[in-house]
Amino acid sequence: MRVLVTIASRHGGTWGIGETVAEVLRQRGHEVTMREPEDVATLDGVDAVVLGSAVYTAHWLPAARELADRLADDLAQRPVWLLSSGLATQPAAAANSPHEIRELVERIGARGHRSFRGRLDRSVLTFAERAVIAGARARDGDHRDMEAVAAWAEEVADTLTPAHA
Repeated sequence: MRVLVTIASRHGGTWGIGETVAEVLRQRGHEVTMREPEDVATLDGVDAVVLGSAVYTAHWLPAARELADRLADDLAQRPVWLLSSGLATQPAAAANSPHEIRELVERIGARGHRSFRGRLDRSVLTFAERAVIAGARARDGDHRDMEAVAAWAEEVADTLTPAHA
């Protein structure tokens, strides 16, 4: 199947999660294209979508939200999985649960949403981002669990057969 993996990432950590998802899907025989949401004009020629975003102040980045709004009707006609990545060291923590996800899952009929821990390097953050992080008491470091990401991507790949899509 032709799968679009589109990830909104401010500092590259969430993009890296998307790369792992894309690689697993490729290894499972799917034709995968990876793009930033603002570079996706249409879903023509796409059989399935993995849409993800970094989470800042309990929201997806604007580019991912805008793509979901702009292409909602097209997304609803394909199998779609959503992923989020935030600074919380526990994936289920409120900081990793974007407010818009429940409504988005229902609106487009997404087959699932998964939150993953993120990566924090304060040296690349803006002053405003550092101020938010200070209040959240987030820990520096790469907290991403790429084995968990790959396992989730395997689950997605298991359902991406023409008979099950």
